Amino acid sequence: MMSNSNEKPRNELYEERVSQARTVRKIVFFCVMGLLILGIIFVFSAYFYMKNTLGPVDQENPEEVQVTIPIGSTANQIGTILEAEGLVKNGTLFRYYVRYKNESGFQAGDYKLSTAMTMDELIAALKEGRILQDPELVFTVPEGRWLPDVAKIIARETNHSEEEVMDLLTDRDYIETLINQYSMLTDDILNEDIHYALEGYLFPARYDFMEKQPTIETIVEEMLKRTQAVLTEFASEIEDSEYSIHEILTLASIIEREAQKSEDRYTISGVLYNRLEKDMMLQVDPTVSYALREHRYMTSYADLNVDSPYNTYRYRGIPIGPIANPGKDSIRAALNPEETSAIYFYARFGGEVIYNETYEEHNRAVQQYRQEWVDGQSSDEE
Repeated sequence: MMSNSNEKPRNELYEERVSQARTVRKIVFFCVMGLLILGIIFVFSAYFYMKNTLGPVDQENPEEVQVTIPIGSTANQIGTILEAEGLVKNGTLFRYYVRYKNESGFQAGDYKLSTAMTMDELIAALKEGRILQDPELVFTVPEGRWLPDVAKIIARETNHSEEEVMDLLTDRDYIETLINQYSMLTDDILNEDIHYALEGYLFPARYDFMEKQPTIETIVEEMLKRTQAVLTEFASEIEDSEYSIHEILTLASIIEREAQKSEDRYTISGVLYNRLEKDMMLQVDPTVSYALREHRYMTSYADLNVDSPYNTYRYRGIPIGPIANPGKDSIRAALNPEETSAIYFYARFGGEVIYNETYEEHNRAVQQYRQEWVDGQSSDEE
């Protein structure tokens, strides 16, 4: 009798466990089915969204739209133009789609496009385009120039005077309107100790204009657009950086003024980062020249005493603003410093850069090669 009474609870316990297992299996089954259904819905939704976005904007009542694609336009800029003209539903998706298909070779010019065209048809049309006329104005701004030097180039190539160009480039009201237009520009550039608010933001490149005499605003804003496009390209690196865009451009401008060879840009960047991490002064000569507002072939010991927030021999950290307009390679180097144990570097006359880990080694290099600069200056003066 005792054994029978103990057997019954074990049977009940077994049945209860079987019932729980069935319940768990049902829950798992319904969860899996739910996830599967959600996955199918997501796939179909994504498919129909992409099909709708890549398809014509209006196939039922198509319209012809005349569009101008400027010389040098990026896929991002083209997408923005097409979206603004109502030819694609999403300009950003156009850029990603072009990248996904590895498309290139878009031609500048005037186009007649239709709202009945798919994105693939638009891409094909833009690759077969033609330039209706040669640019009326072409000039190049080299890397590493100061803003007043850029103004001289613009004045030399146009009918605008240097004074007119500088007046616009230093007009606070105009600069404040630009801050509202370009996300890269912040109130940092309005610091009253900064020499020129737009220093570092006028991208060095070749510029082609279809007008013979574009306005100064047109020229300046084209240069700003180029800088914004480059910074957009480096958006992920900028987001990961501990420094702001303004600080990155400042570092890039120092690198641009110090390095003659591409490989040195990345090593010099690494040295600058090492010094910043050690809370050392950057002590780079181009910042002294900029503080003095004078192009110096050599920096004298007396020059190092100039009291300016640009002078990296007197003040720690990154200067208050760029000291030149850096090119793309220097911006990339400022965002991707090479790992190096060096904390000193010395640029020899002729371009070679010597890197050292100790001040004693660095000082020996300075004493050994400084005469090269003196001799070079003398020969230039002759």
